[in-house]
Amino acid sequence: MKRKIVKIDQEKCNGCGLCVTACHEGSIGLVNGKAVLLREDYCDGLGDCLPVCPTDAISLEEREAAAYDEAAVKRHQQQKSASDPMPCGCPGTAARAIHRGQAAPQTPAQTGPDPLPCGCPGTAARAIHRTQAPAATQAAPAAVDSQLRQWPVQIKLVPVRAPYFDQAHLLIAADCSAYAYGNFHEDFIKNRITLIGCPKLDEGDYSEKLTAILRDNEIKSVTVVRMEVPCCGGLEKAVISALKDSDKMIPWQVVTISSDGRILE
Repeated sequence: MKRKIVKIDQEKCNGCGLCVTACHEGSIGLVNGKAVLLREDYCDGLGDCLPVCPTDAISLEEREAAAYDEAAVKRHQQQKSASDPMPCGCPGTAARAIHRGQAAPQTPAQTGPDPLPCGCPGTAARAIHRTQAPAATQAAPAAVDSQLRQWPVQIKLVPVRAPYFDQAHLLIAADCSAYAYGNFHEDFIKNRITLIGCPKLDEGDYSEKLTAILRDNEIKSVTVVRMEVPCCGGLEKAVISALKDSDKMIPWQVVTISSDGRILE
């Protein structure tokens, strides 16, 4: 039969998953990081998913499609509520706040520049030597508490709108920075909402997703933490573009980490 049904533009889709949550019938799912119409007979053609899409990737088209099966949808909803304890969709992408003790954010100390090694700065292999006490005299390290306040953290997975974004100080960090800088949780994640990504390895551009987050939420400040390597410039560029496109005046700063774990700027 010919009827109205959802159409998803794969080029525009950023994989945020908001349409999956908005579709109460369960006709949409994420496949390889993109929203896909999984069941034509589950789609009622009313378009509840359209207004939540931050990239306007979803529209309605009239074409030959399987008839909407309300009875099958109800059975699916009953099975889902009985078997899935999570509020929606994939447990790994379910947005949730993590409540921890509050304290004033600390400002990282500044140090001098670190010359890059020869060759490609981003992939040059080198050992990093640190001074260690003899094994016999080393004390057992004290437990360090995580300062993470929300989940998920990957830019591609985090929802555009979430309660923890309200009045938040936002940290947008390169994946490698937390591994390079030893005190990353205390100096950067603490009292901030954290988003991470790697512009060299992740597909697509972050700017549209970040623009939507900045535009649709009351963000108080943005801190970008990147590595010294040139490929990390893509992350900084995406944030600058998002700040401009959001049409908001939001205080922001960029902190650069050297590959041996020092703050450069």
